[in-house]
Parts: sequence; structure tokens; C-alpha cells
Amino acid sequence: MEKQDIKSLTLAQLTAQFTTLNLPKFRANQVYSWLHDKRVSSFAQMTNLPLALRGQLDGLFYINAVQIRRKLVSRLDGTVKYLYELQDHNCIEAVLMRYHHGNSLCISTQVGCRMGCRFCASTLAGLVRNLTPAEMLDEVYTAQQDSGERVDSLVLMGIGEPLDNLENVLTFLEILSSPQGLNLSLRHVSLSTCGLVDKIHELAQRKLQLTLSVSLHAPNDTIRNLSMPINKRYNIETLLDACRAYFEVTGRRISFEYALLDGVNDAPEHAAELARRLHGMGAHVNLIPVNEVAETGYRRGSRTKIEQFRGQLERLGVNATIRRELGSDIAAACGQLRRQEAAATAEKGDSI
Repeated sequence: MEKQDIKSLTLAQLTAQFTTLNLPKFRANQVYSWLHDKRVSSFAQMTNLPLALRGQLDGLFYINAVQIRRKLVSRLDGTVKYLYELQDHNCIEAVLMRYHHGNSLCISTQVGCRMGCRFCASTLAGLVRNLTPAEMLDEVYTAQQDSGERVDSLVLMGIGEPLDNLENVLTFLEILSSPQGLNLSLRHVSLSTCGLVDKIHELAQRKLQLTLSVSLHAPNDTIRNLSMPINKRYNIETLLDACRAYFEVTGRRISFEYALLDGVNDAPEHAAELARRLHGMGAHVNLIPVNEVAETGYRRGSRTKIEQFRGQLERLGVNATIRRELGSDIAAACGQLRRQEAAATAEKGDSI
């Protein structure tokens, strides 16, 4: 019989499993604490469990772990870029960023991505598979163990589209925020989506207190169709209607990501059109100087041009900031390190 991934079970699910095994419920609490509080790597380390039970669990379950395949540390700002190797030898990325208010970790939710956004390195090779809740948790646990520092906030904005892996992401968030585990408030979690409208409505019904961040990147359908294939399924008005509904249900303000592509979406008329689109939504726009990836052909404009775009939005009543760039000397943008490693290992006849 194939072993089950025990770290991907919520406390309720674990308790139900133990009940079917005729094990007392308090044993589920003990095991859950070992996994998510003490973060052990084997059942043998669960010393308050009888030896026979440890052996029984080892025969039924496995404890997931990820390995650090590469680690890059920025000499400019201390940002740490991790390339994690999963148990099936696929690789994903996470980035630990240090701010004055605490440490923020950007994690991946899939191996690859099928959304096809033209400016993103993560999607160039397509989707390999979804990450399990345990694999997402281990991105956090491993970064904390390696750095010796607590992760204070989390951003689901690495490789993959979180809403394309919604059920696993929701399970991950339930375990992450569990008082018996890391106990990270979902108010300190930001989830980024390219605009899966049906999943935004589904997420809204959960009424979680996380921040929804929508990758908009264009003021109209003509431009968005060129860079984001999802727009042909859900156009901008449909997407913004879903965002308004999300705010009404949850009371949580939405943040919009806008990657500035030189000569494509960064002219004054684009800023004016974007401001009209977002009027009355109380929205915040996070302007992103695009990361230049050779395969995409997109380039970033000058800093002056970016500042002018931000200033125009502000004058038109839209709150806007320019994302602080961290780890620029270590390929900290999502997907870059994984692609570099894939190219290097391909030359050796290996794969990631």
C-alpha cells in the first residue's frame, strides 16, 4: 500500500484518520505538534509516542521534506533566493526578503505554470504539477530553519498560479495558520492571481482575511490579450466585477499588480485609462519594473518614466507605489533560477 503524506493533513483530517485506526484523538494532536511545531523529519523523533505506534505510523505515512539545492544571498540587501529540490527531483523557488517590519517569504505553489503570461519566466516551460500542502509548508519551514529567523509574512507569488491549485492552497493556509503550528495570521498572507474569476468567487466565500493581489498589468483588453492569455477567458471588466464582489463579501481591499513594459503599457494615456478603470474601488496599485527575460523580449522603461506613471495615478486619485527591488544581483525574480538550473543540468543529461 502506498504511504500517505501525513504533513498535508489538517488536524481534523489527521484526527479522522487516527479514529479509523482506533487510535485515541490525543495522539493526533501529539503527532500534529511534532510535524508543525517541532518539525521533526521522522517518526522515530516523536519520543512521547509508544515505539509500536511509531512503527505503525512509519508503515502508513511518510513525512515530506525539501532539500536546498542552491542558495544565493544578495550582497546588496541580504535577500536569500532558495532553489528547493522536491522528493521527485523537480525544483521550485522561494525568496526570503528582509524588511524593517520583519521577514517576508515569497513561495511557489506549482512546479511551472500553465497561465502563459508572456513576461514571466515561470511559465515558459508550462505546468509540471501542483505542489502539495506539505511541499508549500516545507518551503516556509526550511527557510526558517536555514535562516534561523521567523517568517513574519508570506506571499504566494512565486512559481505557479495559486488559484489553479486552490484546494491544496486552502489546506496549506489552514495548517499554516493553525494555533498548533506556525500560527501565522492570514492577515499577513498575500495571494497573487492572474485573474481566475471563478476561483476568486470561490475564494471570497471562504471569507479568509488574506490579501488578494490581482496581476492586472494592462489598462484595457487589447493590451492584456497580448501578454496574458487568461484575459481571453475573463476580460478586464469581468475580472474587476469579481474583485468588487470579493471586496463586498470579505471587506478586504484588493491590491493590483502592474508590471510596466516599456512602450507597451507605460504611457500617460495608459495611466489615465487605468485610473478610470479602478475609480471608486479604493484600490492600491503596486507598480513593478518588469524583470527582463531574454525569451520574452519585454524591456523596462527608465526610472523617470516609472516615477511619472506613479505620479499620474496618484494625481488621478489612485494610491500607487513602486515595488522595492530586492536581490537584483541574485536573479531573485520568480522562475529565473529554476530556468538557469534546468539549462545547466540539461547539459549534463540530468533533469529538474
